[in-house]
Amino acid sequence: MATVDSIRNGFLEKIGSIKNKDFLKALDKLISSSASESEKIELTNEQKAMLEMSEKDIGSGRLISQEAMNKRNLEWLNAM
Repeated sequence: MATVDSIRNGFLEKIGSIKNKDFLKALDKLISSSASESEKIELTNEQKAMLEMSEKDIGSGRLISQEAMNKRNLEWLNAM
């Protein structure tokens, strides 16, 4: 599996060979917008409450596997 550094270096090499100005502007905009998305997101009180409920469920062992959830969802969908 590639490391972050090797991926980054590969991108830099590829970007260095691009001559299309419009493409580079679009790429710059894409990279800039993804950087701003990594900023801190403020959760609503409802979202915080749901996360707290989830943590309590996990702590109490109220869990089901992904396979069981998929089966439950399929049964529900087929019942419609």
